[in-house]
Amino acid sequence: MLGRRALLRAGGGLVMVSLLTPAEAGPPAEIESAIRALIGDASPQDGGIALQTPATAENGAVVPLTIAVDSPMTDADFVRAIHVLATRNPTPGVASYHLTPASGKAVVSVRIRLAEKQTILVLAEHSDGRVTRAQAEIAVSVGGCLT
Repeated sequence: MLGRRALLRAGGGLVMVSLLTPAEAGPPAEIESAIRALIGDASPQDGGIALQTPATAENGAVVPLTIAVDSPMTDADFVRAIHVLATRNPTPGVASYHLTPASGKAVVSVRIRLAEKQTILVLAEHSDGRVTRAQAEIAVSVGGCLT
């Protein structure tokens, strides 16, 4: 027969186990499917993208983000598209920008909405088929998304 103390210990243990979360092995399924919808089977490589954003945003409704992709933007070598995804927003796709060599620079400055602390993922599609990526963790004091 279980005593009161044993029952309380077991209950407390169950509460603690329920608070544990597994280490993130990769992006959630929604993010992965959004990435595949944008870039297909391409394998993104790190590097070549500079992100400028605050580590903490006071207002999640207007988080500044500047993206600069290293590219000569010539007819032979340019960035076709820049995609922005937010891993914990109700809808992961934030924006997609389509560029041509006439754009001159592969630079985008925008204000985005974030629901909570999360990772921003940026993908750049290049004219030669390469895809590069960068990410930044942004903490949000007040969420800017409606659920």
